[in-house]
Amino acid sequence: MPLLTYTMEYFDESSARLRKWGVVLLAATGALWLWFAVLLFTPYTVDQAHGSQADCDSRFFTDRREANELAAGGGRCEAERDWPELLAVLGASIPTAIAGTALFTTGTTSIRMNRHISEVIHAITPQNTAS
Repeated sequence: MPLLTYTMEYFDESSARLRKWGVVLLAATGALWLWFAVLLFTPYTVDQAHGSQADCDSRFFTDRREANELAAGGGRCEAERDWPELLAVLGASIPTAIAGTALFTTGTTSIRMNRHISEVIHAITPQNTAS
């Protein structure tokens, strides 16, 4: 029975490690989504060609035309935070979300299965009752 106990403990530690990696990747996904929200919703400033700074509206709340049209006309605000950069941040979160979800789910399920197997083994093992 000691070998079985060692195997169950190793399996439990391995599953917990998988679950922790899942949490780390899901936290990284949350950080990417937070970064995307900051880039999308907060106003910002850019340096102009003559040394001054220009205040720019957030990309979400702006009433201006499409960014690419204004950037072609020399608009620095629109060129600073263009949509491809924002979508790249959002797109980078997809693999981390998928991997984090898979690792967390696998780890959690493995831990539950390990505990269930331990309970079944404990239930079918004959108990020594000294009477």
